[in-house]
Amino acid sequence: MKLKLPRTIGRIVIITCSALLTISCKNKSEGVKEEGATDERSHRSKNETKSNTISYVDDVAFMENYLDLVQLSDTSGKSKVAISAALQGRVMTSSSSGMNGRSYGWINRELFESKDTLDHINAFGGEERFWLGPEGGQYSIFFEKGAEFTLDNWFTPRLIDLEPFDVKSSTENKVIFTKRASLTNYSGFKFDLGIEREVALLSTEEILKELGVAALPELKMVGYRTTNILTNTGQKDWKKDTGLLSIWLLGMFNPSPNTTIVIPYVSGDEEELGMVVNDTYFGKVPAERLITGEEVLYFSGDGEFRSKIGLSPMRAKAIAGSYDSENGILTIVKYNKPDGVGDYVNSMWEIQERPFAGDVINAYNDGEPSPGEKPLGPFYELETSSPALALKSGESGTHIQLTCHIEGDRATLGPIIKQVFGVSVAAIENAFN
Repeated sequence: MKLKLPRTIGRIVIITCSALLTISCKNKSEGVKEEGATDERSHRSKNETKSNTISYVDDVAFMENYLDLVQLSDTSGKSKVAISAALQGRVMTSSSSGMNGRSYGWINRELFESKDTLDHINAFGGEERFWLGPEGGQYSIFFEKGAEFTLDNWFTPRLIDLEPFDVKSSTENKVIFTKRASLTNYSGFKFDLGIEREVALLSTEEILKELGVAALPELKMVGYRTTNILTNTGQKDWKKDTGLLSIWLLGMFNPSPNTTIVIPYVSGDEEELGMVVNDTYFGKVPAERLITGEEVLYFSGDGEFRSKIGLSPMRAKAIAGSYDSENGILTIVKYNKPDGVGDYVNSMWEIQERPFAGDVINAYNDGEPSPGEKPLGPFYELETSSPALALKSGESGTHIQLTCHIEGDRATLGPIIKQVFGVSVAAIENAFN
């Protein structure tokens, strides 16, 4: 395993974004570069990523200076997925066009190049990472018992930040990771747990079947399914009154000025189903950045304004995604949402009246934490969560997610967008006009 980086000694100021917690490092240590002190290679890397044109082979070559990667490939050699065992079986990036194809995952090159590890979180990037919730509240696993819910006291558990997972098995198109660990929540309950995470590269036929669409010509396509299993390996049952865990998957993608996040939702009366969307994580999202259409939400993924939204289990469907109209990139995230389940962990930073009234789907758009402050990315995120897992000793819970990227022209992608999201290409393109 690579990624044995020296720990920086210094004061690190962080700005939270709930799912990811965006970091603004104001360093008082020579071990961390001052803002603007990056070399030409760093500037070039960040510019390439911002323009969304960096290739898969370039990202892989860069990361292999710091990580041992597991790479999956289909028989044609066009579908590629790069995964890191050192970062909890994280899918770092993928390609639909072989080694020279576009790299879809956002990679935090600046953090890799610093060779530092930070105290609160190490946001190395990657288009699907394994996390656990809840983040805040009396059952939080990010705050120690009795700590005030402030940035200084917030720490990502090392289990889901810096500890490696073990490779159980690996083939050309599938890899399985495992991990045994313990976590103690804010209320003092200790979880003994086992994790198994499978990443499987799907064929074009399997992707189309999963999405329920017909084969179309001139498509570049890559898709992978992760099966994430959490097991209670301890002697005590996990119960609501001592806190529950959830499986939380978060993907970081390269933004563009023409990227729109598209999230279908269940329509209906607010008195029965609750509000359509929670858009108050960082203050209400401006109307020009979040449009509530009929049964579909449109949220800007331009990486230029820090904002976040969430959908409750009453409103969320089992699918979300984004469309970059300039580059012809359709990204789709599909997950197993069980019917009739309403208990999801609440990650708000407070002692909660309703600790199991959390969101199922979240989307985040990066930007300046405050005027003049450096953003972490830029990037945008798509996130899904499992229900709160009330597991008896020896029981397991599973959260499955499909992520796929499809490249093509407007005419070719249009029927897929209509089938998957129920809206036209024009509706997405004109959402913010």
